[in-house]
Amino acid sequence: MADLERIATEIMAYYRTLDEGATLRHHFRHADEEDGLWYIEAVPDRGELVVVKQMELTSAGQLHRYSWEHLEDEHGGLTDQAVDPEKDPLEPIPAGDFHQVWNR
Repeated sequence: MADLERIATEIMAYYRTLDEGATLRHHFRHADEEDGLWYIEAVPDRGELVVVKQMELTSAGQLHRYSWEHLEDEHGGLTDQAVDPEKDPLEPIPAGDFHQVWNR
């Protein structure tokens, strides 16, 4: 069990360091097949865009938020996959649009 706790602590520290040290942020939105909206805040790290904040706004109006402070729950979790705006079906959005939903 101690190994799992150590790994979880290291993962949380990695995302926290990225989030708190970022000088450039990218914001995206994506509609899923169930009429939900996904919002993503990603920062550059080693040539990739790493997601540091992610939200799902379900078609029923439920909002699920994930970041280094809350990595996962019974509804999902912060992705561990880098995003590629050229390949992934993501719509760039202004930072204000992202934060308006995040602070809801």
